[in-house]
Amino acid sequence: MYFKAGTHKENGLRYSPFKALIAPRPIGWISTKDKQGNANLAPYSFFNAVSELPPMVMFSSAPKMSKTEGLGAADYHKDSLANIQETGEFAVNISGLSQIDAMIASGVGHPADIDEFETAGLGKIAAKDINVPLVEGAPAHLECKLHDCITLPGTEDRDGCVMVIGHVVSIHIDEAYISDGKVDTAAFAPLGRLGYKDYCAVETLFEKEGVLAPR
Repeated sequence: MYFKAGTHKENGLRYSPFKALIAPRPIGWISTKDKQGNANLAPYSFFNAVSELPPMVMFSSAPKMSKTEGLGAADYHKDSLANIQETGEFAVNISGLSQIDAMIASGVGHPADIDEFETAGLGKIAAKDINVPLVEGAPAHLECKLHDCITLPGTEDRDGCVMVIGHVVSIHIDEAYISDGKVDTAAFAPLGRLGYKDYCAVETLFEKEGVLAPR
């Protein structure tokens, strides 16, 4: 099957296959706080590491609605992005299989002054180097300082996504998931996003010598 991107329906596919093909994608469970002290928590499936030295991560925030739905441009963007642009800080909470229901619950849209930690039934722990709460019980956390926000191209009816790039300044790991000087990834079964409403959990690992690309 061959078709131009964006014409999947004309070619017999009910939903765009793009996200099902770029899979599995790690999930960035992003926590932030605004200057008024309101905490926010939301999962983002367009998330990944972008650099090892220095350690940097990115996630992409899509507009909340199309241009035809009547709000000004500033109202299109999600609370996570607005808070990060305001404070320059965010945390990535690594989500394991045991937290999938809370992670999904935290993705429900709420007004900016509603705390998704509370609506998802999650506790908070204090970060060390940023003024942002972390998800209690998460296997690991990355404390991040904003490096840059890059607005990506939009379409005729929708503003572009904004790619947020953060510098990881500190890392927390639950020692229950450290074995022989390494993180035991399979033990907490990190979640991944597939296409549609599908998820996966990493529970089976294997080692293979070699590198992914020439250096």
